[in-house]
Amino acid sequence: MTTLEALAELLQDVLADDWDPSTVVQMDTSFADDLELESIEFVVLAERIQERFGADIDFVTWISGMDLDGIIGLTVGEVVGFIDAERARAS
Repeated sequence: MTTLEALAELLQDVLADDWDPSTVVQMDTSFADDLELESIEFVVLAERIQERFGADIDFVTWISGMDLDGIIGLTVGEVVGFIDAERARAS
């Protein structure tokens, strides 16, 4: 399973009842515009990312270094890139 596929599954789980089954998660999918992820859902996603990929993947610290525009414009591809880079660094 690719990081993109795993992240798509996590997003579906985090969004639960708000998940639109017709949604196709791609690298350019936006968390704000396309998925309409709320701030509390980002917290849950961060927890799920660590559960799935390991405690070394510190999503919270990474995202806290972004300005508001960076967070609003965040795409799935950027998170996939972060996860893959952290996993490569850890191995």
